[in-house]
Amino acid sequence: MSALPGSPEATATTGLDSSPVQPPAADLPPLTEQARLEAREIMARYPQPRSALLPMLHLVQSYQGYVTPEGVTLCAEELGLTKAEVGAVATFYTMYKRRPTGRHLVSVCTNTLCAVLGGQRIFDALAADLGVHHDETAADGSVTLEHAECLAACDYAPVVTVDYEFYDQQDVEGARALVAALRRGDKPHPTRGAPLTDFRGVSRQLAGFSQHADAAAASAAVDAPGEWGPTLRGVHLAAERGEAAPPMPGGTERHAPDAGEPAATVRPAGRDGETPEEEAADARVAAADTPAERAGAAQTHPDRGAEYGQPRGRQRAGTETPPTRDPGQSGQGTSIEREA
Repeated sequence: MSALPGSPEATATTGLDSSPVQPPAADLPPLTEQARLEAREIMARYPQPRSALLPMLHLVQSYQGYVTPEGVTLCAEELGLTKAEVGAVATFYTMYKRRPTGRHLVSVCTNTLCAVLGGQRIFDALAADLGVHHDETAADGSVTLEHAECLAACDYAPVVTVDYEFYDQQDVEGARALVAALRRGDKPHPTRGAPLTDFRGVSRQLAGFSQHADAAAASAAVDAPGEWGPTLRGVHLAAERGEAAPPMPGGTERHAPDAGEPAATVRPAGRDGETPEEEAADARVAAADTPAERAGAAQTHPDRGAEYGQPRGRQRAGTETPPTRDPGQSGQGTSIEREA
């Protein structure tokens, strides 16, 4: 790759940004005591406080427009983490910005299908109009422009989003008109989804708080009209033609309404070394039909951490945290063998 680390081109290509966090501007709004109280409200939603870090970073952006050094400090103080730990998360995800953003974030999909249908041409035209490159903000502070690595809307390609709301099947002139309207202060309605607010507003929404001024505005956002034609066309055609996928072999038996617990969970066999609760939990894991169900059953197992379905007296080497160590502190431990 010819692009240098930390350059706009390298960031667009790799999705990683190694440039330093930009120092706060003199007119940057402070993180108030209200922000700290809302951060604690987010923390209260999770069994483990550090799980709140992602929405807390969105909260910081909703106040200051990007993840500032002050925001990193607030998250670290409230969660009992180091600033390096918070920074490692903030620099991993592209939704967390490391320099001030404009009122609106315009993302242009330049992944395969959108690129083939004109996504790169759209990006180049907008970059020229705004005088910016990837992840840079227009001089008037109105718009930050970025490449997007797939917006999961291939049936609407080429796709542009503004503050993560969709503007589908764009072309160069349509996208230029959209951005010109944003710069004038207008907010064209998305093709589908909620009415447009701004980048700080949607960051607040992502933090788990309403970005709307009142209940009526929130209801209007939920009930906003949208055009879902291409996505649902196959479903509508199937309904019109009476078509359906063939049943899976044995699917009727496997997916019949739940008749109750597996037999082994209600009639313990009394295997040596197991309590009835452990034996029942083993049976629930063994009866799971999918990896997700198996993982869920394993999470409620009274001996969580064992290799379920294998003889209970043996553990696989290298996967067990020593029982004397807090599993959230220093990672995996050494090999362990436990006797039942």
